[in-house]
Amino acid sequence: MAQVSVNRLTNANIYINGKSLLGKAESIDLPDLKHMLSEHKAIGMVGKLELWSGIDKLEAKIKWNSFYADTLKKVANPFKALSMQVRSSLETYNSQGRVAQAPVVVYVTGMSKNMPLGNFKQHDNVEAETSFSVTYVKQVINGETILEFDVLANIFKVDGVDIMAEYNANLGI
Repeated sequence: MAQVSVNRLTNANIYINGKSLLGKAESIDLPDLKHMLSEHKAIGMVGKLELWSGIDKLEAKIKWNSFYADTLKKVANPFKALSMQVRSSLETYNSQGRVAQAPVVVYVTGMSKNMPLGNFKQHDNVEAETSFSVTYVKQVINGETILEFDVLANIFKVDGVDIMAEYNANLGI
């Protein structure tokens, strides 16, 4: 009989330019790599299909739990790219309880799209959110690179394999 194991990822810490934001952010939404598909149709084909044509623009969001001047100064400049890192601990459980823990790290480079000035309500903590235009993302689980994408360097790697190598060679890059 196969034993079921379950992975849980329930918390994280954010770093901007190497500085910990522990306790300063309520949440972070990391970018989704959305594949753009283009429709292909031709005479003689009995149907249409969609083929991969690139990756859509990437965006991340951080929801702040208050104002922190040192952090807001960093996100206020839309011309300065920020190096962000989201670190977490992936826990594995089976019938014996927690049996393993592994680091999960996501590296993100992006520029702020807005400067939050807040949403004030009586007796409620201020609500503020910053969106980032993302140019680079890399996901590493337990030291193994799962995905790396850099729009400005034309890099797209999955499981360490450069899936754009031949394309880049064809372009002379």
